[in-house]
Amino acid sequence: MRSHFLCLAAVGSFLLASCGASEASAPVADTDTGSIGGQVLTLDAAALAGKLEAGTVHLIDVRTAEEFADSHIAGAVNIPLAQFDPKALTNSDGDEVILYCRTDRRSGIAASKLAEHTGRDAVHLDGGIIGWEEAGMPVSK
Repeated sequence: MRSHFLCLAAVGSFLLASCGASEASAPVADTDTGSIGGQVLTLDAAALAGKLEAGTVHLIDVRTAEEFADSHIAGAVNIPLAQFDPKALTNSDGDEVILYCRTDRRSGIAASKLAEHTGRDAVHLDGGIIGWEEAGMPVSK
């Protein structure tokens, strides 16, 4: 009986350790909630293109100045992640703020900061400028 218990305990420990390892290496979900209640959401390239055409967004590129100078989405403003301060953003016209970077990692970080600061959802481009270009969308150089 004791050996059955030890065997079950060992299997249970293994399963718990396996679950913990996979969760620790899993990426943060795109709907991660901020501490105040805002969520981080993604937007695909086609949806962003429609919003840009409608003129209803403030597009912020959080890559470095060098990356921005190399290529960027037309109409974007460059605020590198190292200088990104959601408290400094003004949005008096009510247009939606959408963030992007190279792949979507840095814009996800910036979106988390924005969601935490405002308590509202923050949106960034899924796949970043690489995903934008892969979808056949134009860039400015």
